[in-house]
Amino acid sequence: MSQSSSAPLSGVKSLKSLSAVEMNKQPETVLVLPVRAKKPFPTGLCCLTLGLVVFMSGLVLASVYVYRYYFIPQVKDSLFHCRVVYEDSVYAPLRGRQELEENVGIYLDDNYEQISVPVPHFGGSDPADIIHDFQRGLTAYHDIALDKCYITELNTTLVMPPRNLWELLVNVKRGTYLPQTYIIQEEMVVTGRVRNMRQLGPFIHRLCYGKETYRLRRRNQRRRIERREIKKCHSIRHFENTFVVETVICDRV
Repeated sequence: MSQSSSAPLSGVKSLKSLSAVEMNKQPETVLVLPVRAKKPFPTGLCCLTLGLVVFMSGLVLASVYVYRYYFIPQVKDSLFHCRVVYEDSVYAPLRGRQELEENVGIYLDDNYEQISVPVPHFGGSDPADIIHDFQRGLTAYHDIALDKCYITELNTTLVMPPRNLWELLVNVKRGTYLPQTYIIQEEMVVTGRVRNMRQLGPFIHRLCYGKETYRLRRRNQRRRIERREIKKCHSIRHFENTFVVETVICDRV
């Protein structure tokens, strides 16, 4: 009996020792690497880029619109090709209805007008380039046939200011045509040579640079010049008003 009772005891001891070993055994540590978080998509940067693209596109379109519908019309509306029919009561062989054409440039910001008169079809007038500088109060005639310049005081009773002339020509261009008009004559006489061209201002200086340039005065301002004092006369027909002007320029002996 002693033998049979000892066997179970030994089994119990072995179970206890086994359970003690299991309890003392440390659990294995498992290294878990941190999962790298995904970077968020830069939506803010994309929105900023898209906004800049839209802004730049709008700026380009606005610039094109302003250039096309404002700047170009302003340039075009400052340059005119004009024709006028007038009654010629000055040049005897061709009395009756005559036609005169010219190119007119009106520069409102600089307050001057530039007129180009081509070779006329009829009459004895010369082709010319003319500048009316309202800032300086001067008029310059470049007689192309003679290649000479003539300077005189601006006659504001004959020459419309740039704004008024611009409005007149715009209306003519739109269809409000000038009726048949008339011609008047102004007589000028050469008084001397101009030496200092810079005093004439940049526009007249550019027109007359390198050309013989003379001063003029109107005959009705002082005593009437006797015919024997006159050497030679030539004329320029032009218009910068509702009538045609024949400017007669006479050299002294």
